[in-house]
Amino acid sequence: MSTPADNLPVYTAAHPPTTDSAWLRKTIPGWGADLDPADRPSVPKLRHDLDSGAHWDFPERQPEPTVRERSIEHRVLTPVFGTAQPLRGLSGAIRRAAYRFSEGRAAHWLLLLGADRVDVAEHRVTALVRLQPDNPLSETGIRAEVTHGGVRSRLRRRRSDVKHAWMDPVVVTAPWIGAAALGVRAWRKRR
Repeated sequence: MSTPADNLPVYTAAHPPTTDSAWLRKTIPGWGADLDPADRPSVPKLRHDLDSGAHWDFPERQPEPTVRERSIEHRVLTPVFGTAQPLRGLSGAIRRAAYRFSEGRAAHWLLLLGADRVDVAEHRVTALVRLQPDNPLSETGIRAEVTHGGVRSRLRRRRSDVKHAWMDPVVVTAPWIGAAALGVRAWRKRR
């Protein structure tokens, strides 16, 4: 095993001997060019007495008419935030619960994903109650598959969605068939 006395770097608690700076400056072109702080390009970044160049102050805060969910990592909300989709219903309660967890935990994101799925179900039920149900045939792009060469592109190219394309009709229609079956069952029980 080599030792520091052999002038070879050995990674031990004792620091290996360092080469003389003057010798390095002679043998390696450009070595030590930034030893003088005046020559370092990063030195102005290390000074805090310089003008930042920012031409604005912190913007006026957007009013919060209702309590907003916020991450526990951040003390305040950003000056401007979206209010297009206020929290409501079961999905809103799930989202509020998600913000009790840190953004670094899976529970936070899984609850938000689950809240999105619940939100979709809530909107579908709302659409059914209003007698304006979703149209799965036009919303899933089946017509475009037939009229714009969808089948042809699936046969000739290696598309990533070809592997799961067989289950797409099942995933899309299964909830509708299940809801229809439950409706028929409830209707028969009433008779």
